[in-house]
Amino acid sequence: MGKVLDRLLLFLYSLIIFAASIVILAVSCSWVPKARAEAVLDSFYFDQNVAYPAIVISIVLLLISIRFVYISVRRGRAQAPSIDQRTEIGDIRISMETVENLSLKAAGRTKGVKDLKSRVRVNQSGLEIMIRTVVDGESSIPDLTEDMQSNVKRYIEEVTGIPVASVTVYVANIIQSAPTFKSRVE
Repeated sequence: MGKVLDRLLLFLYSLIIFAASIVILAVSCSWVPKARAEAVLDSFYFDQNVAYPAIVISIVLLLISIRFVYISVRRGRAQAPSIDQRTEIGDIRISMETVENLSLKAAGRTKGVKDLKSRVRVNQSGLEIMIRTVVDGESSIPDLTEDMQSNVKRYIEEVTGIPVASVTVYVANIIQSAPTFKSRVE
């Protein structure tokens, strides 16, 4: 909900800044007559029907600006998602990116796979690892994926000590090998 609200605020803020930029450009380039610009400026000083909405809009823009500054500062200090474990000696933090790279390393050891991508989620029962791959089409896909699943599960549990709940393999395509022609020498 917070991200949707922030995106909506950013959209409205951008529209208002866009409109204000066009007005400033028009006044700066003398596209608006000086008498008209002075009349509008006078209405901000003397007409309460113009001044009060302008004050409200300015306060809203100021609050939105403060919100965006807060978000930019807060996200600058945010840490990458990680898996935290406590041992007798102290805490261990393993980044999700590390687990993804380890799963790619283990999956890459399976013969006949290419173009690997990995995604890791933490679940109550352990890690959920999703691997997307392209295979060579020369090996049995069920045997290949089962081998990959067991390799990834065993390797991740051995290296990180974190239980793996599931390893899902998505075979996106097979590699289309180009036919090879042997040249004849006469």
